Amino acid sequence: MIRAIYFFIYFWWYLLLTFPSLIMVVIFARKNNIIEKDKIINRVTKHWAKSMIGVTGSTVRVTGEENVPLEGAVLFVSNHQGNFDIPIMVGFIDKPKAFISKLELKKIPIFSIWMKHLGCIFLDRKNARQSLGAIDQGAELLKKGYSYVVFPEGTRSKDGTLGMFKPGSFKLAIKSGVPIVPVTIKGSRNMMKKNSFIIRPAFVDVIISPPIHVQGVEPNELTQKVRAVIENNLR
Repeated sequence: MIRAIYFFIYFWWYLLLTFPSLIMVVIFARKNNIIEKDKIINRVTKHWAKSMIGVTGSTVRVTGEENVPLEGAVLFVSNHQGNFDIPIMVGFIDKPKAFISKLELKKIPIFSIWMKHLGCIFLDRKNARQSLGAIDQGAELLKKGYSYVVFPEGTRSKDGTLGMFKPGSFKLAIKSGVPIVPVTIKGSRNMMKKNSFIIRPAFVDVIISPPIHVQGVEPNELTQKVRAVIENNLR
C-alpha cells in the first residue's frame, strides 16, 4: 500500500511539473506550429510514461520493435491486462501514438489536456452514435499520418486470459487503409490487480508482431487473424 500511496503522490506531482510544458503546447497549437507542439508532447509523454513504470519497480522487456514500420501511420492493436498498459505503450514503443480512450479519462485534470493535444479520441461506449463518430474521426487522423492504439477487448482482463475482440476497433484500419501492428502485453496485470489499489513490481513482456495489411480482408476475418496472433503470444 505504501508503494501505491507514493505512486499517486508522484503521479500528481509530475503532472503539476509538466504544466509549463503544457502551456507551450497550447501556444504552439494556437500558432498552428504542429512540429514544435508534437516534439514537446512526444518528449514529455514518453518521459512521463517511463517514470510511472519506474515508480512501480517493474521491468519491461520489448521484443519485435523492428516490426514497427518507420514510415506512415499504423494501428496498434493490443490486449488489455491492466491500468499500466497505456504508459507501457507510450514509454516503451518508440513510434509516437495516441489512444482511443474511454470517456472517464477525460475527467482527470491536466492529464486529459495532454491526451487531447496528443490526439486521443474519447469514446463513450454507451453512445452508439458518438462511437461511430469517433471511429470516423480516428480513421481520418490515421490517414493524415497519426498512429493510434486500441484495446479491442474493451476492458481489462481479470485473470490475464484474452477476451473477445469487438470488431468496431478494426473499422479504423479498414477505413484508413493503414496496417495493423499486433501487440501482446504479458504480466502488466500483476502490477495492479483489477479492483485493487495495491501496486507491486512485475516483469512485463511486450511482444510486437509483424504488421498485418488490411486490404482485401473481411472485417471478421481480420478480427480473428489479429486475435489469433495475440492469443498465440500469450501462451
